[in-house]
This record gives sequence, structure tokens and C-alpha cells, in this order.
Amino acid sequence: MIVTVTLNPSLDRTLEVESFERGAVLRTSEPVLEAGGKGVNVTRALSANGVQSVAVLPVGGGEGADLGRLLDEASVTSRLVPVSGRTRSNITVSERGGIVTKLNEPGSPITADELEALTLAVGSSVSAGDWVILSGSMPPEFSTAQLHALMGSLADRAVNLAIDTSGDALLSAVDARPRLIKPNRAELAELAGTSLRSISEVIDAAKGVRDRGVELVLVSLGSDGAVLVGPAGVVVGESHVERARSTVGAGDCFLAGFLSKFSVDETDVDAALLEALAWGAAAASLPGTAVPGPRDINYTNVQLVWQPDLDRPLVAS
Repeated sequence: MIVTVTLNPSLDRTLEVESFERGAVLRTSEPVLEAGGKGVNVTRALSANGVQSVAVLPVGGGEGADLGRLLDEASVTSRLVPVSGRTRSNITVSERGGIVTKLNEPGSPITADELEALTLAVGSSVSAGDWVILSGSMPPEFSTAQLHALMGSLADRAVNLAIDTSGDALLSAVDARPRLIKPNRAELAELAGTSLRSISEVIDAAKGVRDRGVELVLVSLGSDGAVLVGPAGVVVGESHVERARSTVGAGDCFLAGFLSKFSVDETDVDAALLEALAWGAAAASLPGTAVPGPRDINYTNVQLVWQPDLDRPLVAS
């Protein structure tokens, strides 16, 4: 079982335009509404590919009701915890050339009682050996102590913890030694305290995180592929996207693809990384935060690189 925890979910509205021009009146496509938040996206992707997953998240207000309805319509298993604050609503503007602009609301604070209810919902959804993914931004006013308390409650249940967040939350989560983290290039650079200009520098930074007690560092690099650093060493992979429509949520599908394989067979990290790359590339080819199903995933567009050019400059991000 793979359980996702999204503390700051969203109702995502995606609009497509020919090109984005500030200060202009623009005509858009019909809006696409989707249940959003990084953990929600992971569970949606897993469910679309027949992998058992449960999404645990707080919901409030009309947006929260719409989010729950969308999950039900997509047959996504979820544990919705009612909260007093309104679920945030995010807007994505996607240009036909592949450029994406996101407008993200901050969300609403979670009270101590609501966090306790969320913690109980997560605890009742997992068994020893399950994977729990804690991902996405933290709600306003959410403290490091609260994050560590939630992570500690999961450690007590002997689950495998994966973290996909950013900023101070990522820094403090690493100190709690989760089993896996999935940073992108910018997030890993923040952890390392330096810019990352090549695959070699990404590998060195990931090894530095492993030295801090994280077993698996899975780095998504967009058009530059991905790097996995773990007990078995370093694996580098590449993927190709014919036409990128929206990269929003692609990293979440990347993580979902990895755990869809790794959670059932930890001995084959190569296959797990290839699955991650294929799911991420498929997601980037779809509009908005749509997740790929089996028909969307193309394994001919991904490969492992056994002798990568370690000093090749990474694409600016």
C-alpha cells in the first residue's frame, strides 16, 4: 500500500492560451478542474495505473467539496478530514508553446485538533511496511515541531517514509531521516547550499544528503533526466518528450512511477527509475495536471545512461 499525505491540497483550474501577455484580455480554452496537491497527484497517478493507494488530506469550504467530488468521480480512494479553513484554489495558465504560469494560493492554517485528526486518519490507513509519501507545501503557520511530530507518528508505525517538499520543510524533514526524498534540481541545490551546474554536481550533492541519513535520493531534473543515489550506487536516466504541454504534476507522476515498482521489488532500482522517467514524461505530454494511464506511458522514450557526460551543463531551470 502507498499512502499519500497532502497537508495543503488544492482545487486546480487549468486554462490554455495561445500565448500569455501581461495586461491584455486573453481568450482561453474551457477550464479544466482537477483535484490537486502533490500527494493527491501521486495517488491519482497510481490509481490510474492500477496501483493501490490512499490519499489523506484536509478539505474545507466549497473548493474542498469540489475536490472530494472530483476524487470520487475518478474512483480515487481518499480519506478526507474536514477542516474549518477553505481549501485553496490554484490557477495554471498553459501556453501552446509549453510555457506554464502558475498562480498558487497560500492555503489555510490547520488547527492543532485538525492536525490530530489528520494524524489519526493516516495512522488508521497504514500498516507496517507500507510506503507513506508526505509531499507538497506546508499550510501557513505550520511549524517544524508539528512536521516532526507527524513524521514521528509514522516512524512509530514502521512505515517507509518518502518526502517531496521544499524550503524549510524539506530542510527539517531531512533531519528526521526519511527513507527517500525526491528533490528537483533547485530543491537539492538548496539542501546542498550551492548551485548545481552538471550531473556530477547533482551526484555529489545527493551523496551529501545520503551522508545525513537519507537512504535514497531521487532527483528529478526535467529535460535533463534524473539521478538516483542509494545503497547500490548511482543510476542516471534520460527521457524524451515529443511535445510538452504542461510540466505541472510531472514530478509527482515521476515519484509515483518509481514507487509503483520499488515498493514491490527493491532489488531492481534500474526498472524503478525507468518507470519513474516514463510516467513523468507521459505526464508532461498531457494538459494541466492530468495524470497518465497505461495507454499514455511510452517506454521507448526513456533509457538509463551507463556512461553519462558528468560535466555536461544542465539546462537552466
